[in-house]
Amino acid sequence: MDEVDQIVAAWRRERPDVEVTPLEIFSRLTRLAKHLERLRKQAFTTHGLEVWEWDVLSALRRSGEPYELSPGQLVAATMVTSGTMTNRVDRLVARGLVVRRPAPSDRRGILVRLTPDGRARVDGALDTLLDLEHAMLERVPVGEREHVAHALRTLTSHFTG
Repeated sequence: MDEVDQIVAAWRRERPDVEVTPLEIFSRLTRLAKHLERLRKQAFTTHGLEVWEWDVLSALRRSGEPYELSPGQLVAATMVTSGTMTNRVDRLVARGLVVRRPAPSDRRGILVRLTPDGRARVDGALDTLLDLEHAMLERVPVGEREHVAHALRTLTSHFTG
């Protein structure tokens, strides 16, 4: 019995007139998200990155060679405003993690490209993150992980494009 089981039992005792089953899932997801947020921050900090920096750098890294995207593509990938992205790119340029270059197909456009240092940091952070996340999953039998992933995909599908 965990803390969520205790909370659910108390609600069932105090409010037998309502169905509290969603609390069994979503209260655990909320707690898990808090732990995961701390774990991710730890992984990124180890490699000198803030969470927002990871978001931008990992979007560039996932894009494949030559690891560059337009600011609009970065906005879509990270779900922030264009003004926020401009500020983030400025800060990443100042740190030497990305560079801006003119877009060859649009004289007014620019592309943001990952530098070798940016790539090394994002790759290192990914390795650390995956080590930590694999450790989190150790208690979930390998055969059940696909079921968990499927259930979470079903829950989140309502919120995706």
